[in-house]
This record gives sequence, structure tokens and C-alpha cells, in this order.
Amino acid sequence: MTDRLPSYDELPVRAGAPSGSAWGLWGDDDTLGCLNLLTPERVRAGLACATRGLVFNLNLELELPSPPLFGRSAFRHVVHDASTGHDDELHGFNPQSSTQWDGFRHVRHSVHGFYNAIADTDHGVHHWARRGIAGRAVLVDVGRWRAAQGRPIVGDVAEDPIGVRDLASTLVAQDTRVEVGDILLIRTGWTTWYRALSDEQRTAFASIRVPRCAGLAPGTAMARFLWDLHPAAVAADNPGLELMPPGALQAPEEVARLRNDPDEAQEWFLHFSLLALLGLPIGELFDLDALAEDCAATGGYASFFTSAPLNLSAGVASPPNALAIR
Repeated sequence: MTDRLPSYDELPVRAGAPSGSAWGLWGDDDTLGCLNLLTPERVRAGLACATRGLVFNLNLELELPSPPLFGRSAFRHVVHDASTGHDDELHGFNPQSSTQWDGFRHVRHSVHGFYNAIADTDHGVHHWARRGIAGRAVLVDVGRWRAAQGRPIVGDVAEDPIGVRDLASTLVAQDTRVEVGDILLIRTGWTTWYRALSDEQRTAFASIRVPRCAGLAPGTAMARFLWDLHPAAVAADNPGLELMPPGALQAPEEVARLRNDPDEAQEWFLHFSLLALLGLPIGELFDLDALAEDCAATGGYASFFTSAPLNLSAGVASPPNALAIR
């Protein structure tokens, strides 16, 4: 890794790499992306946050959302009797039906391909699992801040995206400093909104192939803001981190033009920038409400974060099995 990380406007660092990409920053064969920032020093910085011994589970119940969103399958849990007790199996288990990490195989840039110009079959969450994910996390409770401003985030409204100013203002209001290699945990309040829905409302919401969901604004401004903070990963409590469906803010003909433009494809889909170009892991549907309550009560927003993804060779995605310890 270089001693000094380039700003977004200084990218790319490798000749011939796409604009706005970090390809080659950690070597031509790198499959970890920004997780390279989780150095031993950053792990120790995270450990220093665990002063009270409180543990916060950041994973939703595996059964939620129910029904699963985006047409994903719901698993079937089968318990088998055994002479000394039971075994159980999960049938039809989709690692992205609940709390998840999006791996670098998940999204292919419509023009440039997968992260670091590596074949998707050479990517996989096993690289992350075998390295391990641990370090300092900071919560950005933009949902609480927006509500205090009289502009609450509504879970199924995509036309009011969370912009750079929202995130920056939340950090200022919290008096929170993001350090290089932090894991950003962005709370929008989506899971709070979802838990308040009836079973009938949840079914109706999931019946839309790509439902309208609140989230981060797409585009270069957001990619620049996130990259220049130099986090190791970014995760949120909503279904897609960014607003859904992709392109919700543009007309269909404009989306069709952008997705095939080598310089602008990422303007309508933030996943292109974060996963494929910058190598920044994305977490979705993290359960951040209890952690947020403790942060608001204490006025501190940092914690020690651990995550053990599935050690699944060439895996596309994984439950994070994530904890925050304070």
C-alpha cells in the first residue's frame, strides 16, 4: 500500500485504469480492496473503543425481511431427529436475503467489468473471510439527524435521497471524526420503518421486483465523499445502501444512455463506483437501531467491529456475522 492514499480526484493510479477507480492501488492481483486498510494499528484502534464491554449484534433475524426483497428466495429450515438430538439444514438459502456483505462478484460495471479487472471467478468472499474483518467502526446516524431537522427519511421514498450534505452534517452534529480504515455504519432508520409494517404491508412491498427504498444518492459526488474518508467498508440498515431502484432519479432513456457510457455509467448506480471501481465493500440490511440508541445516549459513536463472512470459495456475498463492541 502507498504511504499516502490518493484523493478521489487523483484516481486512477494505474495507467489505463478507468477514471474514478482504485485499480492497482494495492497491486494488480488484489481482491481485498479497501479492506487492506484494516492494518494491525486499525484493529488496535478498534479494540480501544471497547471500554464498557457491551456487545451489539448487527445482524437481522435471518428470516427478515419476510418475504425477501428483490425476488430472492426464502430459505426452508428443516430439523432432523438424531439419536443424540437434532441436525438442521437450510434449503434454498440466499446469502443476500437478510443482512449481508456484497462481495466484488456481486456487481459487474456495465462498461469496465469487475474490481481491479480481475475475472469474477477469481473474486469471492473467501478472500475476505480468510483475512478477517475487524477494526474501528463509526456510526453515522443520519436518520436521527434528518428527523431532528424536520426531514425524516421515509423507508419507501426514493425521491428524497440522502446526500453528501446530509452525511457531512450528521458527522458534524455528532462531533464524529472518521479515521482512515474505519468501517462506516450508516443508519437511515429503514429497519425501524420496516418493523412497523404489518405482514400484509411487507408482502405488498416485497411483491415489487425492485421496490422503492430510501438510501444514498448515486453519482460521483457521493463516491468522492465516501472515498475521501478512506473507510475500509461502508454498511447501512437499508436494502441497497443507495436508493432503490437504481436510476430512480433519472428518466429511463437517461439511464439507458448512462449505463453504456464508459465515463458516466456509475452516475445512476453507486454500486458501480463502490464495488467495481473503488473496491469498497458494501453492507446492507445491518441492524443498527440498538447500537444507535447507545451512541445517542453516550454521545460516542465509535466501536470495535468484527465480522466473519462465510469462508465460501468464490462466494458472491455473505451474511456478515457482525458485532459492535463498546
